[in-house]
Amino acid sequence: MAADDVKPNEQIHPGKPVIVDRYTVGARINHWITAASLILLALSGLAMFHPSLFFLSGLFGGGQFTRFIHPWIGVVLFFSFLGLFLRFWKANLWQREDGTWLARFRDVLANHEDNAPEVGKYNAGQKLVFWSMSVLIVILISSGLVAWDQYFAQYTTIDQKRVAILVHSIAAVAIIGVWIVHFYSAIWVRGTIPAMTRGRVTGGWAWRHHRKWLRELVTRSSKGAGPSGSKPAG
Repeated sequence: MAADDVKPNEQIHPGKPVIVDRYTVGARINHWITAASLILLALSGLAMFHPSLFFLSGLFGGGQFTRFIHPWIGVVLFFSFLGLFLRFWKANLWQREDGTWLARFRDVLANHEDNAPEVGKYNAGQKLVFWSMSVLIVILISSGLVAWDQYFAQYTTIDQKRVAILVHSIAAVAIIGVWIVHFYSAIWVRGTIPAMTRGRVTGGWAWRHHRKWLRELVTRSSKGAGPSGSKPAG
């Protein structure tokens, strides 16, 4: 396992069940600001995307304010996600076992994760979501700046704006799709949402879904709790 999968603040707390630290308070706040920003951007963006969706602008006080606030929410998203990126990019680097995990994804869906290789803090699916989000947010911010007339009209041409709006729209649809996959996966894998709300998971959850990460935590622990060959309680 890459050393970047394990952070100093991640500890194992013996008990029934065993509890494992996974996310700090700062990481969780950072995540939820990013999530809220993305949802607000999707709603405000869809309101401007097609006349049939204009009713969504009522959530923001009308069309004029929706057009005003949309890019500013984008600024919040950019800096918020930048914080997440700096926290987690090393743990999301592709590892040798990730390709094998993807090849055996059907086993994962069938709840036969023992047939897939052990993974670190994030599996291949989570890594693909992370890097897809990273690339798409850069595209959205870049194209959004080109189309932001209030501050950048003098630096761009009409043709550039048209291309930027097209690229922005395609990237927006793509990131909504990635978000849906991320949201569904978080619900599908029980224990994932509590991990991001409370910051902790049970030893059993870590053993089942991120066994390689748990092994490294156990190895590092001075208490030596949870032998690597046996399943932790919980």
